[in-house]
Amino acid sequence: MSSLFTLLSNVDKVYVSLIVVASALVSALIFTFITSLKMRGTKSYFITSSLLPVVVAAIVSMVSIFLDDATTGVVRIVTISVALGLIRFRSYNGRAEEMLLLFCGVAIGLISGLGFVVFALIFAVVVALLFLGLSSINLFSGKKFNGEKMLRITVPESLEYDEVLADTFKRFLKQHEMIEIRTTAMGSMFRLSYRIEMIDSKQEKAFIDELRTKNSNLEISIIPFLGNERSL
Repeated sequence: MSSLFTLLSNVDKVYVSLIVVASALVSALIFTFITSLKMRGTKSYFITSSLLPVVVAAIVSMVSIFLDDATTGVVRIVTISVALGLIRFRSYNGRAEEMLLLFCGVAIGLISGLGFVVFALIFAVVVALLFLGLSSINLFSGKKFNGEKMLRITVPESLEYDEVLADTFKRFLKQHEMIEIRTTAMGSMFRLSYRIEMIDSKQEKAFIDELRTKNSNLEISIIPFLGNERSL
């Protein structure tokens, strides 16, 4: 299978590059949508997975155009690797969108540095508009729990919490998902975090009261679920 740059050799390579980037966006949207049907996707995952291939395609195509036809394949690969190697994500606490926008900023600078300033401007505007558009789509509203909450409950380390809490969860919750297990009090207790949806929000106090009888009246809290910003 020949590259588009080969098949469309009579067309200006910048225009071919635009086609490549557009194709990358379509492929990324299809891939992200299909994979999100199986996993519990988030808007952060959808935006990042959709736009990151666009950024990479823009970088690689611009570097490929910049290198003349006499350049060997090895030099091309090394040059593209160096270009992509400029991206270093050092902020561990940064959200996926922040990492994506950092990547976009480097891509814009790289493309501009190669001399394709008009393409860099078009790329910056298009990616920015795509980001705003995807951010405004509530694509995963059907995947979220209705009135989802975060349940945090502290239990003794000796408690078989899966078995002990199962009956209460079944009677009070439509669905629940384990988010985190953390040790506390020098390892003598566990703090469990669940994403939950109540069957009846008016039964929240009764739900907590029953949990208190099972966790030796240790700390329990129910707060709005905000998601895990460190993940996609």
